[in-house]
Amino acid sequence: MSTDQPAGRSRWLALAVLSAQTLMIVLDQTIVNVALPAIRDDLGFTQSNLSWVVNAYLIPFGGLLLLAGRLGDLAGRRRVFLTGMAVFTLASLLAGLAWNPETLMAARFLQGAGGAASTAVALGMVVRLFPEPAARAKALGTFSFVQAAGGSIGSMTGGLLTQALSWHWIFLINLPIGVAAGLLAPRVLEADRGLGLGAGADWLGAVLVTAALMLGVYTIVGVDSHGWTSAHTLVLGAVSLVLLVAFLLRQGRARDPLLPLRIFTSRGLSGANLTMALLVSSMFGFQFLVVLYLRQVLGLSAQATGLAMVPIAVMIAVVSLAVSPRVATRFGDFRVLLTGLVLIGGGLAWLARVPADGGFAADVLGPTLAMGAGFGLAMPALMGLGMRDARPEDTGLASGLFNTTQQVAGALGLSVLAVLAATRTQSVTGVRPEQALTAGYHLAFWVGTGLVAAAFVVAALVLRPGVAARRTGEPGANVPDRALPQL
Repeated sequence: MSTDQPAGRSRWLALAVLSAQTLMIVLDQTIVNVALPAIRDDLGFTQSNLSWVVNAYLIPFGGLLLLAGRLGDLAGRRRVFLTGMAVFTLASLLAGLAWNPETLMAARFLQGAGGAASTAVALGMVVRLFPEPAARAKALGTFSFVQAAGGSIGSMTGGLLTQALSWHWIFLINLPIGVAAGLLAPRVLEADRGLGLGAGADWLGAVLVTAALMLGVYTIVGVDSHGWTSAHTLVLGAVSLVLLVAFLLRQGRARDPLLPLRIFTSRGLSGANLTMALLVSSMFGFQFLVVLYLRQVLGLSAQATGLAMVPIAVMIAVVSLAVSPRVATRFGDFRVLLTGLVLIGGGLAWLARVPADGGFAADVLGPTLAMGAGFGLAMPALMGLGMRDARPEDTGLASGLFNTTQQVAGALGLSVLAVLAATRTQSVTGVRPEQALTAGYHLAFWVGTGLVAAAFVVAALVLRPGVAARRTGEPGANVPDRALPQL
């Protein structure tokens, strides 16, 4: 199916290419937020359709991840990655040169599609490049840092580029990165032929799942405008669920399913995805709500708020790059994951007590650093646990499934926590606006704490070494976590 794995420095260059492309895509999800007012004024967006600068990217990105991951297994992961990278880079050029709203939204849609293709297979390629436990722990630490810290870096970079140059450069900055990665990638990435499209070309299933996911993401991102109980949300959400059920029924009967249902018999993969959904739904909301607290309650400027998010990015970098690989090799991914979840939950519970008259250093820095350390520990360990039991021919699919879980759960969690915070704020009367806002954030942070606690319970029950193996007949029963077999 593939050639021998790259050895020595070449595979670390391959990791650098995969990480650079992933960072570019993660940045693009947040870098545009700061530039939205400038884009509105320059291109003539109305306030009501300005959100589509973001949504036009998120909908294809979230909807195509699963399909792109399976296509990586069938057509070759390197081929899908390179295609996605090329589409994303060319779409970035079009976005940077956009002359009207329609052009920019079309470019953003293409960016989302290209980003989905390259992102969906990247994690599977990292796992295949590093079969040894110690090397894999280090590689996953690097990769998870890129995914976790990219959002904070994007918010800061977007403000600097927009202020120093213009909003066009938040997209044009992708060109040198994309071109450099495109020239290097064919030389350092593993050449794999894939299983062949005939081994799983379930096109009806592809249409059903892509439509279900894209409609689901569209419904979620529209909650802010329409509300959770509106006909728009309820009807479209129901249609999305019907399409998803139809897809699953199709996969149970298709000769060559796009998503073989056997993949869910792996307790490791299923448990890791459920844990990921609970964790990410709290963390996406946390980033959004902390920024609002800093701006609306503490009164920090946009630039100061961007700088305030730097410490958590630095903490994630230090822990995921330097600490996580060492402790994972010594104590095992399972123990490291639980430790990280405790730190994240503790940080959220700490934030749930921030006062309306607080300060960044006294009330926000400590809990965000704890959460950064926890995320730096939990994410690489969770990726390792989830991908460990995936068959070699399913690594692209498993990677796409992980990324789909992240995107859909993140969007859903953000919407739920934001609505809860707003509803609570509106119900508080007779106090200063800052106190009402803080009461809303308190509720959202407590709910986020509950989500992380649920993630801890799922991980402890499902991902504990030996238990999953005994119940499913997988290799590794009663084997310590650090000695479990790797891909």
